Amino acid sequence: MNVQAEVSLYPLRTACVGEAVNEFVSHLRRAGLNVHTGPMSSHVTGEHAKLFAALAESLNAVARRRQVVLTIKVSNACPPLNEQQHGEQNA
Repeated sequence: MNVQAEVSLYPLRTACVGEAVNEFVSHLRRAGLNVHTGPMSSHVTGEHAKLFAALAESLNAVARRRQVVLTIKVSNACPPLNEQQHGEQNA
């Protein structure tokens, strides 16, 4: 089953959040997931088992050296991102 997740990684106790977020997103992309980044969250699309495994691996990689908070919302009912973007352009 394909799912879409909205994920937000919040590094704690640092003024430089970009490094941790970029590392997290890079791990997701290397896992072969479709990742669209935004200013406050990223949308990740893929097969559910692969997506959950990649989220766990990505979190572990970042959390080994930093304290972080990760929020995740997952849906199996969201349209593909290109359909969402097309609808936004027509609104």
